[in-house]
Amino acid sequence: MSDNSPVWFITGCSTGFGRELAKLVLDRGWRVVVTARDIDRVRELTDGHKESALALALDVTDAGQVAASVKAAEDRFGAIDVLVNNAGYGYQAPVEEGDDAEIRAMFEANVFGLAAMIRAALPGMRARRRGHIVNISSVAGFVGFPGSGYYAATKHAVEGLSDSLAREVEPLGIKVLCVEPGPFRTDWAGRSLKQTPSRIADYAETAALRMKATSGISGKQPGDPVRAAAAMIKAVEAENAPRHLVLGAFGVDAVRGKLVSVIEEIDAWKDTSLAADFPPDPS
Repeated sequence: MSDNSPVWFITGCSTGFGRELAKLVLDRGWRVVVTARDIDRVRELTDGHKESALALALDVTDAGQVAASVKAAEDRFGAIDVLVNNAGYGYQAPVEEGDDAEIRAMFEANVFGLAAMIRAALPGMRARRRGHIVNISSVAGFVGFPGSGYYAATKHAVEGLSDSLAREVEPLGIKVLCVEPGPFRTDWAGRSLKQTPSRIADYAETAALRMKATSGISGKQPGDPVRAAAAMIKAVEAENAPRHLVLGAFGVDAVRGKLVSVIEEIDAWKDTSLAADFPPDPS
């Protein structure tokens, strides 16, 4: 491990993408800050890596912990080169039947917690004129599936925030990447998933059906979290790093299909759209 090796700060390392990414970063001899709400779930990741790994307790919805964890990382390693905002979870319900407390709690973690981490890490990145912010979004950041409207809303928010952030920080030497996975064998559809059961018959064949299918596929998804983590590292290390990284065949097909359909619709209604402007000044 070299003092010149990059420093990765990863949220949500207890399971899934965060855990596998932390392992691969350490395997490459780089330095990493691994975090989770329960520090006992990530301590073993630092075993044998006393000089290159730091485990911290972090709930991204706790402003005090966000600030303290970034300070601890910079005090230990001197910098954060790559911030990976992975912490978050899914909540499913038909839009009409969504529970207000569940919706707000998910937004706190998936959107406001992510934004707090960005704000905490940016001063150091700006001072050094370098850095990479990786926001784990989802195919749901492009495509709204029935039963996942509120989850999709959080990921659409992450995409919009990242678009603006990228334009603000690119002149400062800082890059922004959104990762959009499809179905992967993480805990997203298992232990971590929260649902409000649908009781309205009108949604039986849309939201309720997809919610059942989502929970039923847990552990059988086609996506491999280890390969996904390797893809993230490849994207961050690329000379021409992408702004978006869609992961998995389902994700590529779903996102491409959505974008193509949007372009087709815009073109079909182009004349109506253009007619909404004031007429050109004849003078």
